[in-house]
Amino acid sequence: VAAQKCRKRKLNAILNLEEDVCNLQTQKESLKKEHSQCSKSINQIKQKLNNLYHDIFSRLRDDQGRPVNPRQYVIHCSSNGSVFLIPKHLAKSEQKQDNRKE
Repeated sequence: VAAQKCRKRKLNAILNLEEDVCNLQTQKESLKKEHSQCSKSINQIKQKLNNLYHDIFSRLRDDQGRPVNPRQYVIHCSSNGSVFLIPKHLAKSEQKQDNRKE
């Protein structure tokens, strides 16, 4: 009787583990789909941001009315909502300072 109970517990444990494996596989597939959707959304947002960036730079002019070179400047958004156009070399040094502060 003790051996039968032991075998029954072992069989129940195996069945529970198999059920857990099936549930985890289902969850894994669901997470893969979610990850794929998130990746697609991120890529779409990146593309929209890139398009916006190019659109903004196509409209910007310097003091003499010449187009602003996007290779020399970056758009900087501050935490208070202000937007600035900063030379890239200054933006890189500012990022280094921010990283040091963190």
